[in-house]
Amino acid sequence: MCGRFTLTTSDRHWLAQELGVPIEEIDTERYQPRFNIAPTDQHWLLRLRREDRELLPARWGLVNAGETDRRRATAQINARSESAARTPAYRGAFAHRRCAIPADGFFEWTGSAKARRPYRFRRSDGGLLLFAGLYEEWTPQQQPGGDTSVATPPESETTFTILTTEANATVGAIHDRMPVVLLDEAVDDWLFEGERDLDRLQALLRPAPDELLIATAVSSRVNSVRHDDPACLDPAAEQLSF
Repeated sequence: MCGRFTLTTSDRHWLAQELGVPIEEIDTERYQPRFNIAPTDQHWLLRLRREDRELLPARWGLVNAGETDRRRATAQINARSESAARTPAYRGAFAHRRCAIPADGFFEWTGSAKARRPYRFRRSDGGLLLFAGLYEEWTPQQQPGGDTSVATPPESETTFTILTTEANATVGAIHDRMPVVLLDEAVDDWLFEGERDLDRLQALLRPAPDELLIATAVSSRVNSVRHDDPACLDPAAEQLSF
């Protein structure tokens, strides 16, 4: 699974280049380095519009269009890649609203609930990760008995889920699932707006190569969603061997 992740760079120009979007899309007021992104947080997604990549602010935790509130969001932060195309909550997005989620690391934990030890997985070359995702546009519904005289309708919100797959050997030392990492030409193959053969899409949703990622034990500070600062990534004294 993927329950927390990071995007720590402060270099907007590098990020824009890696994502293939104009620097203007990485808003200086909205974009900030993040060290502990948690479910329901505001983040970003990458999608294709015609032939151009587009970066959009979006909230983590997919909310389907017909929902009256966000209660399902925390249950839909991840979707299993093996079944998403057939699952009612995700099949429409799988067919028509595919996206990629920019990150530079993600966390998994070992140990009991009272002694959770976090590990951060990141690229061995320090590069960007793009997780395969699905998104929906959701508009809050006016509650019965609400003020119908309000002239301005509620604004829609973009929400997303991250697809997961079987863990590779590196992540498998900690957890049996991992986010799908899109590499090279798989990014545009996944983002393509038109209809795609299901088998072709499923072939993109595989574990990352074992050598792509390295793991580092980090501070237990990351255990709390209240903490979102560079100290979350301080190395822990004890490290696992991979």
